[in-house]
Amino acid sequence: MSLNLEQYVSEFTTQNINGEHLLQLDGSKLKALGMTSSQDRAIIKKKLKEMKASLEKARKAQEKMEKQREKLRKKEQEQLQRKSKKTDKSSSDATEGTNEQ
Repeated sequence: MSLNLEQYVSEFTTQNINGEHLLQLDGSKLKALGMTSSQDRAIIKKKLKEMKASLEKARKAQEKMEKQREKLRKKEQEQLQRKSKKTDKSSSDATEGTNEQ
């Protein structure tokens, strides 16, 4: 509707074209849905291309965030392990000192 193509809404609704299906449409599928105007198909295809690029950008940003979180988790885990080793060493050193006395 924001593209001024509301005349196709009823056919898209009838055919259960949702966002996921919409991204899979190409020129021939749009034509089969009754979109006879090549200009209208071009408008839709351009918008779909923009949407796909936007989705890909968002997916890459999400992956980057997940990698950063994983890196941070590993770093925190390593710090905890080092801390644990220091604590274990300190307690074993104290135990050895008590045994020597």
